[in-house]
Amino acid sequence: MEKQTINVLRIGGYMLKWLLITAILGVIMGSLSAFFLNSLTLVTNFRLTHTWLLFLLPVSGAIFAYLYTNYGGNSSRGNNLVIDQGNGGEEKVPLRLIPLTLFGTITTHLFGGSVGREGTAVQMGGALADNLSRVFKLDQLEREILIISGISAGFSSVFGTPLAGTLFGLEVLAIGKVRTEALFPSFFAAIFANLMTESFGVIHTHYPMGEIPAWSGRLFVKLMLAGIIFGLCGWVFSRSIVFLKKVYAHWFANPVLRNFMGGAIVVLVAVVLQTQRYLGLSLPLLQDAFNGNAHPFDFLGKLGFTILSLGAGFQGGEVTPLFEIGATLGASLAPILHMSIPFLAGLGFIGVFSGATNTPIACFIMGIELFGSEAAVYFFLICLVSFMCSGNNGIYSAQQITVKKGIFFTPLLESFRNKQK
Repeated sequence: MEKQTINVLRIGGYMLKWLLITAILGVIMGSLSAFFLNSLTLVTNFRLTHTWLLFLLPVSGAIFAYLYTNYGGNSSRGNNLVIDQGNGGEEKVPLRLIPLTLFGTITTHLFGGSVGREGTAVQMGGALADNLSRVFKLDQLEREILIISGISAGFSSVFGTPLAGTLFGLEVLAIGKVRTEALFPSFFAAIFANLMTESFGVIHTHYPMGEIPAWSGRLFVKLMLAGIIFGLCGWVFSRSIVFLKKVYAHWFANPVLRNFMGGAIVVLVAVVLQTQRYLGLSLPLLQDAFNGNAHPFDFLGKLGFTILSLGAGFQGGEVTPLFEIGATLGASLAPILHMSIPFLAGLGFIGVFSGATNTPIACFIMGIELFGSEAAVYFFLICLVSFMCSGNNGIYSAQQITVKKGIFFTPLLESFRNKQK
């Protein structure tokens, strides 16, 4: 009886401790996200009415490259720095990462860089969590848990998806391993941050998938094919950014010059194509995809401009562009596969994201949060197939590979090879 009482008190103390810490984390992170999202709305609207701002993109990139190089320290590692610390790294995530990534991303959107929002939120959440861990004098494991919670809080508050945000923080650190020890703190950090963001009047847009088709053998084949295509698209996205970063680093050793020239290339391509449709957040692409008004090659346009922007080193995330690439790709595939356009756009929305980030469970839950549970089986199928077909390396180079995809088939392949010999 005494042991049970002690155990109950211990669990109660654990819960109260993490509720307090994550409430503080959530309030601050949610406020930062609200400021960030409202700022993005303002600068996007301003850029759309002052299209000449695009020509200043190279200058803004060069300025922030200079700031990162001379004053950022290890902040330039961005998301990968945060992921490394969540995996047990011992580097400090500096508090100055918050203003650098926050205003760097806002500036990139002001001048038309094709980037997203999640990277900024994850970095702010990780930096905030690491610094709070020192305030509360947490040990190494508790520090990792709080950083994971910071990732969840950032993701949740930016996209309005607390359940997906919870699982994203647990799942993104490593392929083949989910950090369930951080489940309680991550959930409440995600909840508190999202509530705080919404308290500022931030509204997250939802898109209807239309009628959900009945299950059939023919539909299964079509979904498998679509899932493979979504996974390959995620692979192209992640590998292209890595490739372009290497090319730019080889051509321009100076990061300031690298960002300037990379920005100039984005401007040149936009001028040659005579379009700004794919610059900035490009949220109208999602509306067009679900309404059936997307251009056939919108996914290629957004894919190309995002690769050029992120490959040059501009600040911002990858996830919102992945949503748009996936939704427009799904909308383009739908007539070919004789499927409902909004239905396949919704599957592409989460499918390409799953393949590029290697977080199929979080993407599955996001599908339910955004589109409802009626298509849950289809969400899971698409996320798993895309995940399996996108390779072991996603958009986060620091993501550990605990278990390689398809590892269970390795003994079968080796046995077959031995028989052939």
